[in-house]
Amino acid sequence: MSDGFHPPVEQYLEAMHELEEEGTPIIQARLADRLGYRAPSVSEMIRRLRKEGYVEASGRALTLTAKGRTQAESVVRKHRLAERLLTDLIGLPWDRAHLEAGRWEHVISDEVEERLVEVLGHPTTCPHGNPIPGTAGVERSLAALADALPGQRVRLERVTEQVELDMPSLKYLNEQGFVPGVEGTVRSKAPDGTLTIDLDGSGSIAVGPALAQQLFVGPDGLELSRP
Repeated sequence: MSDGFHPPVEQYLEAMHELEEEGTPIIQARLADRLGYRAPSVSEMIRRLRKEGYVEASGRALTLTAKGRTQAESVVRKHRLAERLLTDLIGLPWDRAHLEAGRWEHVISDEVEERLVEVLGHPTTCPHGNPIPGTAGVERSLAALADALPGQRVRLERVTEQVELDMPSLKYLNEQGFVPGVEGTVRSKAPDGTLTIDLDGSGSIAVGPALAQQLFVGPDGLELSRP
């Protein structure tokens, strides 16, 4: 954590980075929903971040300044490296890594961060497939699982931060074995958008439309769009 920074400030900048990464317009109401804070508390923090030069506002829309983006990327990077450490080396279950890494991200020094990168083998994504800022990861063309059709092959590549905050959904995916890197074939798509996917060598999983919008895949035969 940089000198003079406090976890609440970093938490807001991190949430703004995640919303931007997901292509979601940043407004105070969405920040309140993402962080679970009351509107007056969010308004007060946004005023502070604007005053200190980390956030700009245009009407209701909020954006990170260059200064704010640098700090946001730093905390996101440490968070996702901490997730890698927790899952790859310590053996913490995949669905519990996000919550625990939220405690670690604020106390990892720059020196420890550099060592983590080396020890972990220079990872480019977190265990959930989200890119680690500052790494030379391969640019991936991904599509929402919700766009898949029966008969198509899919490979789960990324679970959004929004799902990482949804412990029941994250636990369900983990228990069913549908984690990044797993491939399967879409067996059917119900009228409500629910997909049934036959996973290679590990049974099948049903994914509802809301969850499928937050899962990104590298499919065959599907027109791809950036998440």
